[in-house]
Parts: sequence; structure tokens; C-alpha cells
Amino acid sequence: MAKDIIKTPNAPAAIGPYSQGVIAEGRMVFISGQVSLDPVSGQMIGSTAAEQAEQVMKNLRGALTAGGADFPQVVKTTIFLKSMDDFSAVNEVYARHMSAPYPARATVQVSRLPKDALVEIDAIAVL
Repeated sequence: MAKDIIKTPNAPAAIGPYSQGVIAEGRMVFISGQVSLDPVSGQMIGSTAAEQAEQVMKNLRGALTAGGADFPQVVKTTIFLKSMDDFSAVNEVYARHMSAPYPARATVQVSRLPKDALVEIDAIAVL
């Protein structure tokens, strides 16, 4: 299988043994879960889930763009929330960045996220 690694300064550097993203077989783009880390400073952005979601979407776009894709090519996302109470606020931010036809999506509540983030989103796109 052919795979190319996505590495860009427009999304946070990996903070563990993983890649920002992978392009598989030249057409599938897999973006690792993004939290609200600023790509330059490495600091978390935002104190609310909505504020963090804005930075998460910027980070996703940065990684997608480096892989030759953008939000219209996304076919699946997963949203991880620290609290389902933030579902509506995060959904509003997500809806401002995505457009119809929307990708498939799962949203789950988790007990803890990296850097104690309130939201994390990963994505799969097809070129």
C-alpha cells in the first residue's frame, strides 16, 4: 500500500507517535484528531467548547489542505466531546465550516481528551 505522510505548519505538530495525517493510495486522506492547539505557539486556544471548536476546524482545514483536500471532500468525521452538554455549541461551529451534502459523522462523549481539551475532531476525505 502506498501512503504519504501529511506534515504541515498549518496544523499542530503531532504530540505523540502518530502523523498529522496520511494520504493512502493517493486518494484517501485520513486526518488525525485535532484539538484546539495553536500550530505556532502550541498553546490551547479557547476556554469554551465553541471557541475550541473554531480552532479545531482551522487545524482540520490546515491538515486537509496539506493533503490536497478541503471540507467539501470530507466523507466522515468523528467528534469527541468532554460533555454532551456542548453538542449544540460545537454543532453550530461545525455547521459554519461544513456544507451540504454533509459528511457522515459520529459524536461521542469521552471522559478525557489530550491537553484536557473540550472537543476533538478527526476526518476522512476522498480526493
